[in-house]
Order: sequence, then C-alpha cells, then structure tokens
Amino acid sequence: MRAIAIHSRDTSPAAPAGIRAHAACEPPRLIERPVPTPEAGQVLIAVSACGVCRTDLHIADGDLPLPHSPVIPGHEIVGRIVALGTGVTGFAHGQRVGVPWLGWTCGTCAHCLRGEENLCDDARFTGYQIDGGYAEYTVADARCCFALPDAYDDAEVAPLLCAGLIGYRALRMAGDAPRLGLYGFGAAAHIIAQVALWQGRSLYAFSRPGDDSAQAFARRLGATWAGASDALPPVPLDAAILFAPVGALVPAALRAVRKGGTVVCAGIHMSDIPSFPYSLLWGERRIVSVANLTRRDGEQFLALAPQVPVRTEVTTFPLADAAEAMARVRDGRINGAAVLVMDGLQQAGLQ
Repeated sequence: MRAIAIHSRDTSPAAPAGIRAHAACEPPRLIERPVPTPEAGQVLIAVSACGVCRTDLHIADGDLPLPHSPVIPGHEIVGRIVALGTGVTGFAHGQRVGVPWLGWTCGTCAHCLRGEENLCDDARFTGYQIDGGYAEYTVADARCCFALPDAYDDAEVAPLLCAGLIGYRALRMAGDAPRLGLYGFGAAAHIIAQVALWQGRSLYAFSRPGDDSAQAFARRLGATWAGASDALPPVPLDAAILFAPVGALVPAALRAVRKGGTVVCAGIHMSDIPSFPYSLLWGERRIVSVANLTRRDGEQFLALAPQVPVRTEVTTFPLADAAEAMARVRDGRINGAAVLVMDGLQQAGLQ
C-alpha cells in the first residue's frame, strides 16, 4: 500500500542535546508498506479520505517529538471496513467509519474511570503513536471508531473528525457565551462558527493581519465582525476560543473578553505564552485548555452536525500531494479544510 511517512532525519546519539525536533525531521514522502493485519479488537479500513489537521503540521515540524520513525500522520480518517479482528462487535464488513485523534485508552486509570478518557496518561493517538490515515489502508481500535452520518460524502465528513470534534469540546468549555470570538479562522473555526450561529450566538472572527480572504470567509458564514488578531472587537466578548497555536494570542484574547469571560486554548500544541500583566487576568477571567476528545464528544457532535446542518468547505488533494496540502494549511492558503483523497475518490469527481 502507499502511505505518506515522516522520518527522523538524525536519531543518532551524537545529535546535539536540546536540538529542536523539526531540525531532525525529513519532509513527508510517499513510501510503500504491506497492508496491515487487524489484531484482536481492531478493524482494517480502506481509507477513502483523510483531513489535514494542524496537529499533523506540529508532528512534521517537530513541535511534537516523533514517538518513533517513521510516523504515518492523519487522524481525520474516513473509510470502509475491509476486515475485522477477533472480538469486534457493533461494526460490519463494508461499513463506513471515521477514526479520530483519540486512538486507544487504558480504561482502568483514574481519569478513564472518571469519564475523562481524554486525559488518560497511557492514551495513544491516531497518526502519532498509531499509524494514521495518510495511507491507503490503516488499522484502528474498533472502540475508537465512529459510524458516520449519511448526510456527508467522504471528503466532507473528514474534517468533522478532529476540527469538528475538538472545536465542539472547545465550544462547550466556552459556556453559554452569547458573544463568542474565534481566533484563527481555519478548519475548526469554520465548522464551530456554524454551530455557534445555529445556537443563536454572535460571532467575532480573528485572522492573521492582512488575511482579507479569511475575514471575508467568516463574514460570509455569518460573523458579526471579522478583523485582525491584533485588533480589539467592537464590543467585549463573553468568551474566546483560540484555534491558532500562537501563545501571544492569549493576552490578546484576555484583552478582548469581559470580566468573568473565558479564553479557551484549543490546540494540542501552542507556542510559549508571553508574560502579561495580572490586570488582564484579574476580574475573574479564566484561561482553560482543551485536551484531546472523548468518545462521547464524538457521538454527540456527529449527531448534532447534520441537524445544524454543518457544511464543510474542503479543498481536496491526492495522497501523493500531502506535502503541498500541509504547506498550504501551514501558510493559511486554505479557506476551510484540506482533505487528502485516495484515487477512487478523485475519480468520483471530488477533486
């Protein structure tokens, strides 16, 4: 099978101590691998589409250290089951399923027993510790797979599996928040904006300074206001969600929210947060982070999305062009989400 892999450039003991991981990663490249065999509790999936998430960039750029080499990224996987391991129940051969970032949890630690499986210390993640969906086939723990709503085709539903799910968890952490700010108007924001507007909230969108395209995109979706991330909105916000992994946006968002407001940091990784005066936090403002997702998040959001209905805007790329897709996401040259598709999906006319 074909797969896109990220290799460590230098894993030798002689590598300088403290070297940034991105200096030790090669560019993503196409490789050939045997089709994997599902073990007990797993399903083998023929991948039809896989979304490109910013976390994939953090892995490729070395912001997250490689757990092994090579890594096959991708955790917004859509495909059909072609083989079932022993003990799998609830799924059938040929069924369409989705696979998210959360790929395995122990089920026995204190976090798991409290219903906080997203915080499991031994959790394993798809496209990181577990080979992901930048490939023609992948295996997944059946417990972490989702049946997908019929309202979406394969490319359209892929971004819901991380941009949507993590965004949904972040939205819930923002509370009721009638006036909601979204920093970084990419894949997650364009999905959660639709949910927030459906819920009756007023939306304020922030993008990189000069990114007129993203700001126009936000207004087209229904944002009350859209502007640069270094600007203040016309009114104080009740909450803000940071999808952009830029630590400097934390004090910027604190300036934008009212007393008692909440700033939600929604990324797996964020650059360092600069120091800021206590006065920005004072007034019972809160900063909270979102860590991964739970299976319950997935069940709730995938049931909700068709009711809104959430419509994803996607730009598709063939698997072999994964590096280009990742570069365009990195540079902010995608409105909505980038999705890798296998040859059969391209031939169906979605490219």
